[in-house]
Amino acid sequence: MQLNFDGNYTPRQDFLEEIHQALESQLVQITHLSKLWCELQDEAALLNKLDDITLSLQPFITSQATMFPETYLDSLMETAELKTDEQRLAETCHERMDPAQMETQEWLTSETTNLTGLPLQYNGFCGYTLVHRDGLLLPGNPQIGVLKHKEMLFAFSSKEAALKFASCPDDIIAGVMTTSKHFPELLKLLSLHQQPLCAHPKSEVQSEESLQEMAVTRSDGGTQTDIHPIMANIDRLYEWNEWELRRKAIKLADLRTKATHSTQTDLSYMRRENSTQTWLPKEASTQTRKGDGSSVPRPQTYLA
Repeated sequence: MQLNFDGNYTPRQDFLEEIHQALESQLVQITHLSKLWCELQDEAALLNKLDDITLSLQPFITSQATMFPETYLDSLMETAELKTDEQRLAETCHERMDPAQMETQEWLTSETTNLTGLPLQYNGFCGYTLVHRDGLLLPGNPQIGVLKHKEMLFAFSSKEAALKFASCPDDIIAGVMTTSKHFPELLKLLSLHQQPLCAHPKSEVQSEESLQEMAVTRSDGGTQTDIHPIMANIDRLYEWNEWELRRKAIKLADLRTKATHSTQTDLSYMRRENSTQTWLPKEASTQTRKGDGSSVPRPQTYLA
């Protein structure tokens, strides 16, 4: 094979190299712009999700504001000191759980396990405080110690709460589920909507009220699917047998040597189709008789 290059090849190569260098200098900016656009879309999705959460919590905020006005709450909080989560964690940072105090349970400590990023139950809140302080949410401090119970990890706000939780974990877990029934907003906050409702281990007979609380809401639903979501490509004339394909090929080749013959008899000679058209009858009327009458003289008599 012979290749012929004209004299314009070198200028074209230089032109392509200039385009490549120009695009390479702009590629970093385009990549950075694409990253910013993706982050902007993620931020918009997050804001939309927060909007939905705010709208879903609006009825609870309204009811709480009606029950407890701001003036009443301010009077209760005059002498109280408001602490942040960081301050509470700093107060309990020196507390450490000793596994020897509760050998029947499995504990994860900072000396043996990396506690960052663990999938903690209740999103890291203390379950003991939630049950025994009427739904109070306090963040747990994993540095105190993480309890592993039935393949679940629990963090606590204090060492005392950890010891009391470890003494009867099943009772407190059931208490968390019971408390969340009275405060429905906790179901999503503590990720309890993904867990089945568990009954108390000591309650074998459920009362009528508890059965009403655990009643399942039912609703009608419907689903419509396509008749054929995947197009069916079925070839009715497909043949896998090689000998059958050869037989059909021989049959088609044999038809090429055939001819068509026609025969005409005396009865069919000069026959052709014929058609006749007639005029439809018209509407007409004829009168042959007519009414007639005659008048005869009447006899009259005159008297003088």
